[in-house]
Amino acid sequence: MNKKSATIYDISKKLNVSVATVSRALNNHPRISQATKDLVNKTAKEMNYKQNNLAKALKSGETKNVGIIVPFVNTNFFSSVIRGIEEELSPFGYHVIICQSHEDVNIEKRHLNTLLNAQVDGIFMSVSRTTIDTAHIQSILDTTNTPIIFFDRKKDIPGISTVTIDDYRGGYMATEHLIKEGYKNICHFSGDLNLEIYQNRLNGYKQALTDHNFQVKEENIIMTGSSIEAGIEAIKTLWDRKSVPDAIFSASDFAALGACQELKKRKIKIPQEVAVIGFSNEPFTQFMELPISSVDQTPVMMGKMAGQVFIESVKENGSGISTEKKVVLAPQLYIRKSSKRK
Repeated sequence: MNKKSATIYDISKKLNVSVATVSRALNNHPRISQATKDLVNKTAKEMNYKQNNLAKALKSGETKNVGIIVPFVNTNFFSSVIRGIEEELSPFGYHVIICQSHEDVNIEKRHLNTLLNAQVDGIFMSVSRTTIDTAHIQSILDTTNTPIIFFDRKKDIPGISTVTIDDYRGGYMATEHLIKEGYKNICHFSGDLNLEIYQNRLNGYKQALTDHNFQVKEENIIMTGSSIEAGIEAIKTLWDRKSVPDAIFSASDFAALGACQELKKRKIKIPQEVAVIGFSNEPFTQFMELPISSVDQTPVMMGKMAGQVFIESVKENGSGISTEKKVVLAPQLYIRKSSKRK
């Protein structure tokens, strides 16, 4: 049978001190001596006292909870960003509530409403690929003081801070690496161009070709999903129309993996005949029989920076000043066997 929880009145009666003293001691008030705090906390523990977090939140205006909305949690990238946010906020006493949109804007809307109803102190978001109209996000800015921080996938909405990597630079680096390895006909698996990150990676690819005097061929740009199956289908499409490249820069590691699987099935040698490079640096890329080159997005650092932006926004709101921040992290290129010919 569970032991009944005590109240601050019970603690007050046992220690023969005022209720106000017990309350202040439990909330670490500076006017209460450390000896009294220690005694009150020790007694509270012995008496199975449980603090009423709802009442505390109503009094302070803080719940010490934040929401995180991601498309999926079962990728290394998003789980690592969540880890970074949690590690950054935990020392400040914050807890995270994780939601998945499953790439569905309607689910994203429901999660936002749920988090607002839970009175979270802030929301971290990586928008779904079906988020075209952003009225549901704008309405939060118009009607609440809840800070929103976009990470990775963002929309350009005034008043919302963002933490991203330089996707354009990442696309440029990957393509330039293939050029320097001697590849001449470089294809790009673009990902869903409704998302700005994939547009930027495509633009980086195009600029690198242009800067090295290569023609940008529209037939070499294949719009794919970010899945293994999408990479397989993209290779089939290229080979069916006999538009065979000697290198592939994929905006997704999963599509790059699918490409490698289909090339191997067709007995095409990697990287001798066709090089492959991906984007995100998922763990599987380095542990395969043929490790895949990839652009790393430093997800833990992205999460930590998003957490720092949130903490700064909380401090600024307390002073009546709020500043929109744009943090852009540098990508890192990891060169492995799948693209190293020289």
